[in-house]
Amino acid sequence: MSFTPKIPVELQIRKIIFEKFNEVDTIFTNDSIFEILKENGDIDPSWIIDDIESFVNNLCDSGLARNVAQNFTTIHLKLFDEVEKLHCNACNQDVFLAKSEDRVCPNSSCKSTI
Repeated sequence: MSFTPKIPVELQIRKIIFEKFNEVDTIFTNDSIFEILKENGDIDPSWIIDDIESFVNNLCDSGLARNVAQNFTTIHLKLFDEVEKLHCNACNQDVFLAKSEDRVCPNSSCKSTI
């Protein structure tokens, strides 16, 4: 049986960053994001920390955050810029983008201009 989240995982992660770590001086980890994802219950219950690595890499590739340290599976991240809440009319989701990011929906099944 496959699990489909109600909200795409990449949007859940960005919302967590917006709500919990939205300061450029704050260092946060993929572990802390993963714990909140599990608490919220909208991810595949069989997932382990390695399952969100591609999402974390995408955050770095997009210009939202940078990897400031790594220790085995723990990735320490820092924002380049504050994150703001926007709304994508194409997929009807709230999205969270750094002020310096391109205004493109981070939902992998949408990618519309915002």
